[in-house]
Amino acid sequence: MPNQPTEQAVMAALSTVQEPELHQDLVTLNMIHNLEISNGNVGLTIMLTTPACPLKGKMEKDVRDAVMQVPGVKSVNVRFDANVRADNRISGRLDLPIKNIVAVASGKGGVGKSTVAVNLAVALAQTGANVGVLDADIYGPNIPQMLGVERMPPPQNNKLVPARAYGVQLMSMGFMLKPGQAALWRGPMLHSAIRQLFTDVAWAEVDYMIVDLPPGTGDAQLSLAQSVPLSGGVIVSTPQDVALADARRGLSALQQLQVPVLGIIENMAYFIAPDTGQRYEIFGYGGAERAAQELGVPFLGRLPLDQNARVGGDQGVPVVVSHPDSEIAQAMRSIAQQLAAQVSILSFRPEPELKII
Repeated sequence: MPNQPTEQAVMAALSTVQEPELHQDLVTLNMIHNLEISNGNVGLTIMLTTPACPLKGKMEKDVRDAVMQVPGVKSVNVRFDANVRADNRISGRLDLPIKNIVAVASGKGGVGKSTVAVNLAVALAQTGANVGVLDADIYGPNIPQMLGVERMPPPQNNKLVPARAYGVQLMSMGFMLKPGQAALWRGPMLHSAIRQLFTDVAWAEVDYMIVDLPPGTGDAQLSLAQSVPLSGGVIVSTPQDVALADARRGLSALQQLQVPVLGIIENMAYFIAPDTGQRYEIFGYGGAERAAQELGVPFLGRLPLDQNARVGGDQGVPVVVSHPDSEIAQAMRSIAQQLAAQVSILSFRPEPELKII
């Protein structure tokens, strides 16, 4: 009769399994929980740093293969849980139940930034993450329409209450304005408004706060970076050269504001004709990926031009909900996973040391 495998032997085997993106072993990262051994049957929980982990399947296989090499092991049952790591700068400056704040930006308008922001938020929520969306696009606050929300719930305890749709909490500049009213805000007024959308709102716990910024570079970007610590920023661009030139400026603005760049997304990369299946690269192809390589930042993925994304935005049903099996929805979910992975990677980087001169 083979010997019963020991916890020490199993943990030694697990210490050979690397987390694919953090490049450390699961034991060192304290990701192994609830280890149980009974009659050669091993059960354990891998505590992920995000429920949207894109490499969950690889980790499960690597763990199973490693533990099955331990003498006496008959079977391995791998379970998953997730605990999103918090950006400690947020809790240090603001008394808010928000773990990470991600800005979605673009160098110019018309690249589909808001559509991408909404679908990424809903895709993250579909993985089980707690997600909020803050619509800080003062020039076109249309996230409520894209999520099918007409008004906020009534205030409670002198706090605004975020609306909810598709598992996502929502607060928007649009709720502060009358229909059709333009927001002619700059400087201190804008700074105060953006800060209040964080501090005067009764947010429930949020793992990822997706902030939809106005296009371009200006007061809103500066005010947001000064108001709250940003865990990172994402640039949305289309493939053509003129859009990429603006995207580079947007990326440069994030870097000047000392906001970590999580990556670039190429939107409207190609169109597949529904009647013939023919693929057309209307705005060119691959430009955003080349720009990411040149600038040394991650390329998060590309999205096709799909009419259902526009229809979903008009009707208040994001395409990841209305057409979950479509190519664009699958691409959105993949990019959401890559985004979450980049946030996790950043959370493990050591904070810069304070040097006294």
